[in-house]
Amino acid sequence: MRLSAIAIVAITFVSAAVVSLVAASFSVKLIEETSEIGVRQALDTAEMPWAEVEADGLQVTLEGIAPTEATRFAALSTAGTIVDTARVIDNMEVVASAALAPPRFSAEILRNDSGISVIGLIPTQTDREYILDRFATMSGNGKVTDLIESADYPTPEGWNDALGFALTAMEQLPRSKVSISAGRVSITAITDSAEDKAALEKRLNRAAPPGLRMRLDISAPRPVITPFTLRFLIDETGAHFDVCSADTEEAKGVILASAKAAGMDGEGKCTVGMGVPSANWSIAVDDSIKALAELGGGSVTISNGDIILIGAEGTAQGQFDRVVGELETSLPEAFALYAKLPKTIDPNQGLPEFTATLSPEGQVQLRGRLVSNKLRSVVDSYAKARFGTEKVYIATRVVDGLPNDWTARVLTGLEALSGLKNGAVTVTPTTMSIRGNTGDPDASRAIAILLATKLGEAQEFKVDVTYQKKLDPVAGVPTPDECEADIGKIVSAGQIIFEPGSATIDASTLTTMDKIAELLKVCGDIRLEIQGHTDSQGREEMNLVLSQSRAQSVLNELRARRVLTSSFSAKGYGESLPLQDNDTEEGREANRRIEFRLIRPEPSVQEGETMLETIAETGNKSQSESTPPSEGETDEQN
Repeated sequence: MRLSAIAIVAITFVSAAVVSLVAASFSVKLIEETSEIGVRQALDTAEMPWAEVEADGLQVTLEGIAPTEATRFAALSTAGTIVDTARVIDNMEVVASAALAPPRFSAEILRNDSGISVIGLIPTQTDREYILDRFATMSGNGKVTDLIESADYPTPEGWNDALGFALTAMEQLPRSKVSISAGRVSITAITDSAEDKAALEKRLNRAAPPGLRMRLDISAPRPVITPFTLRFLIDETGAHFDVCSADTEEAKGVILASAKAAGMDGEGKCTVGMGVPSANWSIAVDDSIKALAELGGGSVTISNGDIILIGAEGTAQGQFDRVVGELETSLPEAFALYAKLPKTIDPNQGLPEFTATLSPEGQVQLRGRLVSNKLRSVVDSYAKARFGTEKVYIATRVVDGLPNDWTARVLTGLEALSGLKNGAVTVTPTTMSIRGNTGDPDASRAIAILLATKLGEAQEFKVDVTYQKKLDPVAGVPTPDECEADIGKIVSAGQIIFEPGSATIDASTLTTMDKIAELLKVCGDIRLEIQGHTDSQGREEMNLVLSQSRAQSVLNELRARRVLTSSFSAKGYGESLPLQDNDTEEGREANRRIEFRLIRPEPSVQEGETMLETIAETGNKSQSESTPPSEGETDEQN
């Protein structure tokens, strides 16, 4: 049967449609594979292996978890370089962002005579108005500059303690800089003297909370020297200074070089201070020392603009006159010279004298000659006022023919003697000598200035005072590091032992506790952590509790021995820090111990970073990299 023309046409169209459908399906498949392969290769080349690619017809779907939003956008852009961006479907996710870390709260306070300035970043919960009111009270009529920023984050642990202590410390620090962060305070200050420095450090150490990290940098400025005094001698002991003052480091170098050229051994000591009466001080001193060296002996005393040159007994008059004349010619105009050559005394003719001796126990004996009974009572009363009523023994006698200034010279000698720990003063009509021991490194200078000021021109005196560190109430105290080492030696020689399984100190250990207590009384206010340690026997929780109890027992024993423990803390570490292996009895015994460790301040956090930088970082919501130390943590755990 023959097909009709219509059927032929229909079959032709159907066949064409089938062929077209097959061709289209093949083309789509080819496009899918080409697009998927191209995009995947591009992402691999861009180091984005986390991105999954799936082609569906003309569409390309990207899936996976992008590390950041920027990385997700980069993946879309990379795919858009291979296929039309309209064909790219984004089904990617981004790693959840961590919560923004809180900033490092900190503040810096500057205080001087002009007022107080504070800059920093503090938590919103901190009472800002209270802080500013405290500063206003401290500054009085001074200006308070407020550059504080705040941030609404939780108050970090240790922040309130640090801030409270800093405010208390600032009240005692009229010239200072204080830096505050959570759990840490750094103080830089100036005091008027070494004694004030020691007293301030003691007060601050006592006032600091136990868990606070504190760094102190307290110094004393150049002293004010009044009158500006120098005394140089060449005698049987050699060339040396009784007192040396200089206005600059350069002047000090000139003076010491001149003294060495005159025969002084060693480096020599010369105090650089304020109060020089003339810019030509070092020139006058240099000329005077050279003149004395040419004479070969004697003394030269310079007080402000007055120079007193006393030649050695037996010096030829002609030589003395020549040297004095040359010195008068060379001295700067601001200086006046008085020169004297003592007469030779007949060794068979004795001089009247007065002596006073001071024993190490503070007992004073007065012997020798006085002018009258009335003046004898004056000397007796003056000595008792200086040394104590019960400590003065007087055995003087009244004679005629003494110099008119005899009583003044005796009283000056007693005043000089009161600056020593022990010693003696001898007064004659022409000379005064004082010798002894002291714990004050400036005592020799102070005595020389006193004698030069009160004895007047042409009066010869000699100061032979020895500084002994053990008598110094400041330098005689061992350093905190020395105290820690000395306690370690005591504990090594006699370990602190407890009754088995308890925190009761064994009776055999009480002698060790006595030695530690006596040492700590000498050490003064140091920041100390008493650490308790155990072996690994028993449960860890129980060992921790036991070690804490034992450390606290040691602290209580020290308090019972009247040791000031306000700057001490007790902490148990349980079995966490063994010294030896716990598998042996010897190791376990070594691990059961008490240690005494200094609480040392850490280095400055983010040293060099200013407060403005901190504030700027917070404004940009950047994360601080510094974490304050936990309270009570020692350097061993850092």
